Order: sequence, then C-alpha cells, then structure tokens
Amino acid sequence: MNVLVLNSGSSSLKFQVIATDLERIKQYQDDRICRGEVEDIGGEAIIRIQYRAEPSRTLTASLRDLPATLEYLVRYIASDQSGIHEIKSSTDIHAVGHRVVHGGEQFKESARIDDQVLKGIEDCIDLAPLHNPNNIKCITAAREIFGKDVPQVAVFDTAFHHTIPEQAYLYAVPYHLYRRHRVRRYGFHGTSHRYVAFRYRALRGLTRQQTNIITFHLGNGCSACAIKAGSSIDTSMGMTPLEGLVMGTRSGDLDPAIVGVIGRKEGMSASEVETLLNTQSGLLGVSGLTNDMRELQAELKEHDDRRVRLAIEIFCYRAKKYIGAFLAAMNGADAIVFTGGIGENSPDVRARICQGMEWAGLRLDAAKNQELIGREGLISTADSKLLAYAIPTDEELLIARDTVRVIEGVPHPS
Repeated sequence: MNVLVLNSGSSSLKFQVIATDLERIKQYQDDRICRGEVEDIGGEAIIRIQYRAEPSRTLTASLRDLPATLEYLVRYIASDQSGIHEIKSSTDIHAVGHRVVHGGEQFKESARIDDQVLKGIEDCIDLAPLHNPNNIKCITAAREIFGKDVPQVAVFDTAFHHTIPEQAYLYAVPYHLYRRHRVRRYGFHGTSHRYVAFRYRALRGLTRQQTNIITFHLGNGCSACAIKAGSSIDTSMGMTPLEGLVMGTRSGDLDPAIVGVIGRKEGMSASEVETLLNTQSGLLGVSGLTNDMRELQAELKEHDDRRVRLAIEIFCYRAKKYIGAFLAAMNGADAIVFTGGIGENSPDVRARICQGMEWAGLRLDAAKNQELIGREGLISTADSKLLAYAIPTDEELLIARDTVRVIEGVPHPS
C-alpha cells in the first residue's frame, strides 16, 4: 500500500510516500519512496523533493494555498519528470495519512476520516487555532484530488497522552472551567514520543510493559514525556504547546501573572502578549539573535556572547529540571531518550542536560555522545544505572503505519 503522509503548516507542507502493509510493518521493511517539503506557500513556493537515496531536487512554483500545493505535488510526483517510478498516476496513492495536531478529548487514537471525524477535528479548532484549520484544509484538498474512495486517516499529536491520569492533566483552577471548556493539559509531540519509545524497546529487546523512560523531543518546539510501562503518564506541554520547556520562540513555563504585567506595562492586549510568548520568546527572546540552536552554538564558540550563553543555559536547565520531576512522578526510570533536531544532532546540549546527573546513576560517555549525530545509539557509560540514548524520530513512518492499521482494523501496539 502506497501511503501519502501529509504534515501541513500555515505556509508549509511536509510530505512522504511510504510503501507499507501489515506484513512489512511486522518485518520492519517499510519502503520510503520519496520525501520532501514545500515552503512559502502563498507566494513563490520552494519545493524540495528527494526520491529514495538520490540527491534532493529543488523546484519553485507559484502556489496560492494548501489545496493548490497538494494538487501540484501529486501531479509532479506522478509525472515522468519526477523520476519516481512507483507512482505513475494519482491512483497509485492508495491511502493518505495526516498529522493532526489536536484531537481534544474525543480522539484517543488514530481514526479513519469521515464526515463525523472531520467535524470532531473542526470542534478542536479553539484548542489549536493555528494548526487544526490547516489540517482540515489539507484533508479536504486530498478528498478533492483522490476522491472519497481513497481512505484517509488522522493521526493525532495528542492521542498518545490520553493515558495521563486526572491528577496530572487537570489544572488547579475552578473545576467548572474544565467541565464547560475542557481547560486541561493535553500534551503534544505524541507521535514522536511514541515512536522513540517503540525504537527504544526494539533496541533493548524489551516489552511495552518494561518500557520506563523519559523522552525529550527537542527541536524548534520542545517537550518531555514520562513513559511508564509504555504509556504516557505526564508530559511538559499543556493545553497548548506553549507550556513546558524553553523552545525556539516559545517561553515555556512562566508565572501566569506575567501576562497581565506585560500587557499593562507594554500596552498590549492579552492576544498580543500570547503572540509574544509564542513567537518572540524562548531562545530567540533571550539571545536577541536567533531561534536556531546551531547558530547559537556557533555564535557562542566564535564570540562567547553572554546572552547567547544564557539562552543555551536556560534551555538546558529547564530540561534538566523536568528529568528530576519525572523521575519522582515515575518512581524512577531506566533511560533518558533524546530526539528531534536538537536532541539528535547536538552532543553539547545533551551533555549540558545530563551534567551532574551522577546522583541518579547517569554518566554520559563523552566520546559516544560526541560521535552520535543523526544516528541512534547508547550515549551513556556501560556502568550507568540510568541509561541515555539518542534516537532519531520518524513521525511520518508511524503515521504511515497507523494509516495501514486503521484501514485494516488492527489496533496499534504502542
């Protein structure tokens, strides 16, 4: 089954075509045919596409919106120009899997999209106003292109965290706010946390029940997850992705009264302060330079800039605090797992987060940590009681697998 996986943003679209079925999933023989990304949708868009291990191609096209972008992509992938031999027409796409950011309390697992599911995703727009509308546009565009006979599946970022207990997901605000408006913690990056938990089990030959780990998805967006007996029991993000760790442009945890203080002092509305906390804070806000950790590390190395150093230190300190909190919540864990663009590729950040964790039994192997960039493997010493791993995430693969499982009526194992 050729599954088109779509991850839509406000002005971008990530995509992959993955050939898989229940037998391939069982044998870990999923076949990634092509992958790519479209940026700057709404103007002169930049399209990058890679067929298997061949060099990536870069194209440009005037694409006004997500539906036009998806139509262009499908037409290009199926054309002789693309060189993608497995896809000769749109009929060679057998299913479409979508990353959907927010499923609220309604969607506790991936779901085949019909009118009722689409309505449920629309009902969650208030919870994710920046994300769910784009997911809906992508779903409706795929319906137009492929027709209703091609099955589509929604894989929700929030679904993995539905095992978090009530005392962990409720805020200490008047209970009627939860009853009326579902004000609670939902968590995000669930597909990524779920994937690396699966890979950790596979690397160590463990069962789901034996999986007790703390996972860090560190990229432009960042979150931590406490996974006990294979299930999420707590996570750092909350009702929105703003809560928790310091991120590229998001503040993470702060005193709620700060919103009012900033509003009064700066003459800003609550909505404007929320925008500031989401788009002008985090690494960018502290450094005053960039939200890109690679650029910050290069700047620190070259100029030893004080605010750059401070941004990196705050980022790592906040993550380290969550290790302590989650170790307490879990009554101990067996491993820390790093993933995401920063988690997979920055030995320095991993070392800073793990520094001084010997009390918990964690000792990083400096040589292994330094060597392991963009690959999976153990980065702690042989005598560590609390292990540390770096494991590249693969959300698209998990979405493709879930798409097949949902269509075939087989529950996912993780």
